[in-house]
Amino acid sequence: MTRDPRSSGLTGLARAGFDDLGHADAQLSELAELTGIPRAELVASAETAADPDGAVTALVRVARRDAAAVTSALARRPEAVWAVLGASTGFADFYLRHPEELADLVSAGEGLPSRDDLDAALRESVGEVDGFAATAADDAWIALRVRYRRMVARIARFDLGSSDPALILHAVAAALADAAGAALEASLAVARARLVAGVPGAGRFSRDEVAATRLAIIGMGKAGARELNYVSDVDVIFVGESGDEEIVDDSRAIEIATRLATQTMRGISEVEREPALWEVDPNLRPEGKQGALVRTLGSHVAYYDRWAKSWEFQALLKARCLAGDTELGDAFVAAVEPKVWASGSRENFVESVQRMRERVTDHIPPAEVARQLKLGPGGIRDVEFTVQLLQLVHGVTDERIRERSTLDALDALVSEGYIGREDAARFALHYRRLRVMEHRLQLRELRRTHLMPEDGRSLRVLARAARLGDGGDRVLAAWEDIKREVREIHIRLFYRPLLSAVAALPADEQSLSPNQAQARLAAIGFRDPAGALRHIGALTSGLSRKAVIQRHLMPVMIRWFADGVDPDYGLLAFRRISERLGDTPWFLRMLRDSSGAAERVTRLLSGSRYVGELMEWIPESIAWLDSADQLRPRPGFVLQEEARAIQTRHASIDDAMSAVRALRRRELLRLAMAAVVGDLSIEQLAEGLTTISEVTIQATLRAVRREVVPPEDDVLDFSVIAMGRFGGAELGFGSDADVMYVYEPNGLDPQRAQELAVRLVHGLRRFSEDHRLPFDLDADLRPEGRNGPLARSLAAYAEYYRRWSLSWEAQALLRARGVAGSVSLIRRFLDLADDVRYPEAPDAQGLREIKRIKARVETERLPQGQDRSRHLKLGPGGLSDVEWFVQLLQLQHAHHVNGLRTTSTMDALAAAVDADLVPADAAEKLASAWRLASRLRSANTLLSGQTSDVLPSDRGRLDGIGRLLEYPPHSATEVEEEWMRSARQARRVFEKLFYG
Repeated sequence: MTRDPRSSGLTGLARAGFDDLGHADAQLSELAELTGIPRAELVASAETAADPDGAVTALVRVARRDAAAVTSALARRPEAVWAVLGASTGFADFYLRHPEELADLVSAGEGLPSRDDLDAALRESVGEVDGFAATAADDAWIALRVRYRRMVARIARFDLGSSDPALILHAVAAALADAAGAALEASLAVARARLVAGVPGAGRFSRDEVAATRLAIIGMGKAGARELNYVSDVDVIFVGESGDEEIVDDSRAIEIATRLATQTMRGISEVEREPALWEVDPNLRPEGKQGALVRTLGSHVAYYDRWAKSWEFQALLKARCLAGDTELGDAFVAAVEPKVWASGSRENFVESVQRMRERVTDHIPPAEVARQLKLGPGGIRDVEFTVQLLQLVHGVTDERIRERSTLDALDALVSEGYIGREDAARFALHYRRLRVMEHRLQLRELRRTHLMPEDGRSLRVLARAARLGDGGDRVLAAWEDIKREVREIHIRLFYRPLLSAVAALPADEQSLSPNQAQARLAAIGFRDPAGALRHIGALTSGLSRKAVIQRHLMPVMIRWFADGVDPDYGLLAFRRISERLGDTPWFLRMLRDSSGAAERVTRLLSGSRYVGELMEWIPESIAWLDSADQLRPRPGFVLQEEARAIQTRHASIDDAMSAVRALRRRELLRLAMAAVVGDLSIEQLAEGLTTISEVTIQATLRAVRREVVPPEDDVLDFSVIAMGRFGGAELGFGSDADVMYVYEPNGLDPQRAQELAVRLVHGLRRFSEDHRLPFDLDADLRPEGRNGPLARSLAAYAEYYRRWSLSWEAQALLRARGVAGSVSLIRRFLDLADDVRYPEAPDAQGLREIKRIKARVETERLPQGQDRSRHLKLGPGGLSDVEWFVQLLQLQHAHHVNGLRTTSTMDALAAAVDADLVPADAAEKLASAWRLASRLRSANTLLSGQTSDVLPSDRGRLDGIGRLLEYPPHSATEVEEEWMRSARQARRVFEKLFYG
């Protein structure tokens, strides 16, 4: 039986990336007829296009108008034509208007156009001579815009031809900024000609007057930093003055300069036959829209000296002369630069910048938050605000970090030690990738946008154009990973507690600190006695009732702070919390009347940064210290009721989830405070952390399901399965929540069910995200790990475990436990899991493979250069040793020993002792090491506010961990030795019983 040739051809089109095969088939046939180029050659070239369907449609449209232009272009450089038209319908429309411009796309040089190339090309387009265009007619603007798009097409061709566009982003963005500067320069030349010609609306001035008027166009933001987008508002400030007082005085010069500025902006942005390029935005000028469009240099300086707000100095951080009088522009930059770098020491500067960033996020329409590439959480602005804040705070005294470009500034911050190399590398990589995605979105229609598309076809085009794969799911997965990491780093750096302290140190305040007081503070343990005096002064100065009470308490509290691990941080945190609470009556009463609460405050703040940072956001939590009951973990059913009540009160999912996140933060803080000053066992702590995680996931799933699953599809069952330490109810502070997702279509179309399940997963991850206290739902323990689908149907799980399951996947299921969603589906999934994790006849080969994997994990997963003995999880005698041994026993014996059918490591170990599978003394050594490692991990996180699996070698941190575990002061050596001893004993037991 012979194949249909057309069917075979359509298969080839699908392989080439076409989507609408029937339409593409017809379009290719027409294009081949119009150009005389064989169809096979066209299909082969189309593979380079991000959107072959859009590209062939565009080529046919242009060819119908000018077949010769298309034929010539495709004959010379087909890959360039397909790449640009396949990524940009905006350029497709441009070439439809101007088919002759295709010749430049395929004839220009290979690399990026230089700044000189761009300047010369744009000047030539308007016939500029001595700063004046050859004509004042509107045609000059048309020619300028056509030439600009020609040059940007060259940039796009270079950009789209790169195998890794993130690597060349810096150069591409710089070229786009240079193109914008050249366009403004050419438009200014036309504006000068229009003023001399007396074009209506421009005024009429003599050529000598116009020539004697100096106008500098200062680029702000991305244009000033040479990191511009394809289509972006170009923020500018205009500076003008007379260049020759004998010809034109300053007053007249400002009038002329204002008209020049207006005409220059019109040349770029006003509606004409050739569409506008982008918006020229002068609203960052002094007094904004209400202020004069053009000011003299002296007027600008006077304004910034007297009236400017902190955000205006942040805006000036990237100022650079883009066009016009370079000497005047450079003088402006030189005049404002010292003021920019002094702004970081302004009162409440850091807080004002933080609030500004939060306002930006708050003002995003709720429907757009999840799609905002630029302004949303984990987006471009998180990187830029973080870098700028660090620059402005530390740049007060360090000139080496005074860079305009975000990426250059990141490099400088790393070099000078303000950001860790790993954080900076991830920040820079993710910033580049976000910017590449932004570029591709703007190239699509040559319009300003920062919203991720929602339809599958557009996502697929974006993925191909950004070199992130062939499918929309790839770009979404990459974006989610980027957002999560960017937000994590942003929060860690942007809300550094000490950042405000650094920024708030006035240069002359040292002279106000009495030497004797400083010496006394240093003697009792403060590392920065001068800083401590400043905080004490801020807390106790004034005549308010609060200040009076603070003056009574401070001498005692200072001693309590000094007894802690980090008295400097404790005092700083206390000052911040006091300022947040203001003159709150209960706070004053508690400080005055409850010495126990005051002492516990100092112990908490000087002993735990985790607690201190959370208390700054929830200062009212200090009230809990006055009641032991308030520090007890709240039962799960109480938290469930509160979460359900929250969702009843709030109509929108955003408001409801904001309240649920607040509930989670509050309860985690309660647990942390109880762990530091209360009487909380490691088991109680794990139970409390697990409970609040479950409540959060359950509340999030309820809210997301209402948004995602329509009533007609409500038969879909969906559940969340806890894995790992979450499944074992063994969470510590900083632990990820390992999960898997399962669904049951119940008669729904399978593809529809899968789509809804994936949307539920994305919704869960999006709405559970917390920028202040990260909550990572980690699905890496699912079948096939990161390569497997995020969600599977119950039948798909059954099929997978029947046919392909690996030994480690059966091992992972040992801690599987349902936590949210359909109860019946959870029960059926766990029945399925029981068959896999509790086999009647253990697979000897599988058990050997588990032992081999364990040995490999010990050698490969430990960070290079890390002291193995200090790794609490993967090191000898650590958590991994105990858990893998217990899990091996479960795989071997749980089918016959019911007590081993538990997700709890300690319960399973106890059952193994009861079943005479493990000697009691061996089990005690394993349990002791496991509990100590768990306590040390949580204490390490409580102490530093950062998650780590490594026992620190720093004696101060070890002492701090010891204090949290109720060792006496100066017990660093004792803590270290107890861990080493316990780990050695556990390791000996493990090696004997695990490897035999």
